[in-house]
Amino acid sequence: MRIALYQPDIAGNVGTILRLAACFGVAIDIIEPCGFPFSDRALKRAGMDYAALAEVRRHADWAAFREAIPGRLILLSTRGTVTVADAGFQPEDILLLGSESSGAPAEVHEAASEVVRIPLMEGRRSLNVAVAAGIALHEALRQSGELPR
Repeated sequence: MRIALYQPDIAGNVGTILRLAACFGVAIDIIEPCGFPFSDRALKRAGMDYAALAEVRRHADWAAFREAIPGRLILLSTRGTVTVADAGFQPEDILLLGSESSGAPAEVHEAASEVVRIPLMEGRRSLNVAVAAGIALHEALRQSGELPR
C-alpha cells in the first residue's frame, strides 16, 4: 500500500503524513509541485525523526507519477460515492489525497478506480488532509490484513 499526495500545499501536513507512513510502514509519493519548499523546517518539525524512516518518492508532475507508480488509485474526496468502510481496499492500493487548497483536478478523479469519502456529520465540509490520510490508511490496512502487529 502507498499514500500519494497530489501537489500538497502545507508542509506541516506533509510532515505529519510522512510520520504516519513511517509508523505504518507504507511508502509515500509526493506529486509536485508543492506549495512550499520541500526542505521547509515545518516539514521536518512535523515529521520529527520519523520522516527519515519514511520511504518517499518525489515525482515532477502527475504524468511522471502515473508512469512510475502504476496501480489501483483510491482517491479520497468529499465527492466520493463510497465510504471508507465500504471501499474494499486491497494491499497494493495507492491512497491518493488532493491538495489542501484545491483538491484533485478532473484528470485525477478520472484516473481513480474508486473515489472514497470519510462520512462526516451533516453540514461539516471536510477534515484536515493529514487526519483524513490517517483514517483512510488505518481502515485500508485493516481491511487488507496489513496492519502492523
